[in-house]
Amino acid sequence: MDKKTVEQIAHLARLDINEKDIPEYVTNLTNILALVEQMNTVATDSVEPMAHPTDAVQRLREDIVTATNQRERFQAVAPQVEKGLYLVPQVIE
Repeated sequence: MDKKTVEQIAHLARLDINEKDIPEYVTNLTNILALVEQMNTVATDSVEPMAHPTDAVQRLREDIVTATNQRERFQAVAPQVEKGLYLVPQVIE
């Protein structure tokens, strides 16, 4: 990674990087890319993909209706209702 590459990346990302900060960006990006290369060398073919790093099990409750149907009550106070549907002004042509 060099100064020119950092400037190109900054331009593509539409970032305004201060000239005096470029050496620090070069160092940080070089270290990040080195870490990625190091991680690429690790043999992961025998590692099974995981959805989550811990074997946590989600406690689930039964799917039971607990609220009462209040549709009639809500539609009675709605400004406009037709055939059980709420009527609203058209916003998209």
